[in-house]
Amino acid sequence: MAQVITNSGHDDMIHDAALDYYGRRLATCSSDRTVKIFEIEGETHRLTETLKGHEGAIWSISWAHPKYGNILASAGYDGKVLIYKETSSAWTKIYDFALHTASVNSLSWCPHESGCLLACASSDGNVSVLEFKDNSMDHKIFHAHGIGVNSVSWAPSSQPGSLVSASAGGKEGGIKRFVTGGSDNLLRIWSWDQASLSYKVEGAPLQGHGDWVRDVAWSPTVLQKSYIASASQDKTVRIWTSSAVSNPGQWESKVLQFERESVARIMEFKWKRIGCQRYKGYDAMIVWRRIVERRFGSDRHANTQTKYTLYSIQAQKFVSMYG
Repeated sequence: MAQVITNSGHDDMIHDAALDYYGRRLATCSSDRTVKIFEIEGETHRLTETLKGHEGAIWSISWAHPKYGNILASAGYDGKVLIYKETSSAWTKIYDFALHTASVNSLSWCPHESGCLLACASSDGNVSVLEFKDNSMDHKIFHAHGIGVNSVSWAPSSQPGSLVSASAGGKEGGIKRFVTGGSDNLLRIWSWDQASLSYKVEGAPLQGHGDWVRDVAWSPTVLQKSYIASASQDKTVRIWTSSAVSNPGQWESKVLQFERESVARIMEFKWKRIGCQRYKGYDAMIVWRRIVERRFGSDRHANTQTKYTLYSIQAQKFVSMYG
């Protein structure tokens, strides 16, 4: 049964929410400049911590893999990325990064097999990748999109078509590869180049959207094909597919056809794990916000409604619900 948190403790709009690896903690962030952490216990929840440090709205939060401890990252309008760590039942801010000159819009932790790396997408057009190793931090920052970067998502650490981990497959550290979506309406794929010790763009940008790319999500599956989903302000979602066997490095896209309705904009995209013991895969979860107008005589009222749509790649169909 779904659990609804009616009293979040926030004083303004909530922009992101993330469960930890075990699903026992929920972190939320808001325009009130705080991050709140809830303990989830069965059908109940309890607010346990309020984290501060940002000087503006907080857009994105992300939990690191528990292999590296209880670590939470946040990013916001102030251009900062803050890293918090729990030690002895207390949360402490351990890093305060101000590498960007504009809003940091999205965060994504790398698959743990490849190390403790955090990719950050900013409106200044740059992407930074922070690497935490041996109680120290290093970073790479580079230009990614001309107008701004709205989202970033890491690829699986294993080669497409491989069902074994990258570490077991002979490539030390796994593959370091991610996709970005920008305000130039494009997607770009980046991979680590060991020779130059930098991230290099792979091939030509992926084109097709007619407005800002708001969110990108690389499917965690390591089957024969790679899937990237992109959600745009042009009110469309595209599924990009690349075959690891027949056309490596070549991407084809399909536009998901939605019913005609007053969609304000598509907000985000997530992959939802499905399957059973014989088959395991990921289907697509699209989240968008629509404006619903109601007229009472000469008065007009506009309400915001969130719609959740599950699109099955296998069945090629949608199931939707509203919240």
